[in-house]
Amino acid sequence: MRQTLVLALAISVSAGAALAQTAQPTTSASAPAPTLASAPAQAADPASAPAAAPVAMPKCDNPNALGISRVVRIDTTGGPGFGFPQFKAYDFLRDHEVVLTFDDGPWPWNTEHVLKALADQCTRALFFPIGEHAGWHPELMKEVAAAGHTVGSHTWSHKDLTKLSQDEAKAEFEKGVAAVSIALGNKPVGPFFRFPALRNPPEMLKYLGERNVGIFSADVDSFDFKIHKPEQVIKSVMAKLEKNHKGIVLMHDFQHATAEALPEILKRLKDGGYKVVWVTGKTQIEPIKEYTEAVAKEMGGGLEDARPVSSVVQTIQGN
Repeated sequence: MRQTLVLALAISVSAGAALAQTAQPTTSASAPAPTLASAPAQAADPASAPAAAPVAMPKCDNPNALGISRVVRIDTTGGPGFGFPQFKAYDFLRDHEVVLTFDDGPWPWNTEHVLKALADQCTRALFFPIGEHAGWHPELMKEVAAAGHTVGSHTWSHKDLTKLSQDEAKAEFEKGVAAVSIALGNKPVGPFFRFPALRNPPEMLKYLGERNVGIFSADVDSFDFKIHKPEQVIKSVMAKLEKNHKGIVLMHDFQHATAEALPEILKRLKDGGYKVVWVTGKTQIEPIKEYTEAVAKEMGGGLEDARPVSSVVQTIQGN
């Protein structure tokens, strides 16, 4: 029997009519919002996992969208890990279920096109942004959150934490959280973290457990940082899914080829009978003040209120 004392999967699934009663109007018409497909309600362990509040899913205008099959809420107390090759205790995915994850963003054009592809298919993902990138492009970080996706963190500058001292590794993690928080408008961050290169030193596993941060590895690594043609990214993802039949899929919204490949990947997931599971956290994490101050000093002010550059500065004459 799988352990369930740390992980509470509070799954909210209901028929379309019930969702219509709880759905709230969306304030943005830029992209359709996800839909929640009907499925039998199920909880990991009724005795240890309190029922989650129903998830209000806005209307989706695409009747053939991939959508969302399940929403899971994870209790990250103690720092549970996910991704079967490295963490075997909490394998919560069923056959032909996937969790879509994106690392290393946000990045101009690439992240925007990833968001559009997800919106067109009315589905949601889990993003692991790099702190420096969030500081450089806070308006994109806000777009990710505004689209309803879950936002975790992926260190400050993508250093291999196994090569750092414990204090240095801790600072890499905490500065990353602080930068994402500032970019989101000084808001808390989702309680999820992915180690760069999936290398997780034992001391940091212990520290993240103390911070109650869930650790995401991967079941399906696209290796899109090594292959730079969209058709190769599509082949990589689909071939590995055909072998595993399910999994946490690791891609990068930093990579241009991935942004180009994603519409076709989502289409093939739909055609192949795969279903998306959207991961949310039971609680969020707050940045530590000293690291927030350090990041704010290093990156400069105004990030929390930043708007898209195109809405602030417009070329009115010349090229």
